[in-house]
Amino acid sequence: MAKKVEGILKLQIPAGAANPSPPVGPALGQRGINIMEFCKAFNEKTKDKGGFTIPVEITVYNDKSFTFTLKEPPMTDLIKKVSGVKKGSDNPLKNKVGKLTKDQVMEIVGMKIADLNTDDKEQAAKIVAGSARSMGIDVEL
Repeated sequence: MAKKVEGILKLQIPAGAANPSPPVGPALGQRGINIMEFCKAFNEKTKDKGGFTIPVEITVYNDKSFTFTLKEPPMTDLIKKVSGVKKGSDNPLKNKVGKLTKDQVMEIVGMKIADLNTDDKEQAAKIVAGSARSMGIDVEL
């Protein structure tokens, strides 16, 4: 018989750096989850993705057990890494801070397409381009 789901938590945690301090500890402690068990499992699965903040969806069951699924890093983090900029523009319409080529956009699409609401790579490229433009990065499609 399947376990009964008590709730779902969504957190964003730096890869390989989960620890019992806020925001992880209090969020898990309220649900009665073993915090150290989660931290060890999360850090083990994300140790190769250093430098990114990883969204995680934790499913809590009524017997206080849990499962979690990892998502890809946020779009803005991927765009910053691929384009080589430190942060987005303060005024994206006037101040451009970088440039993305079509190959770079497709590289981001390859990493992120599982989390997007489309399977079409061209539509996914438009989503990536829109996010990049809102950060003040020119896109060549």
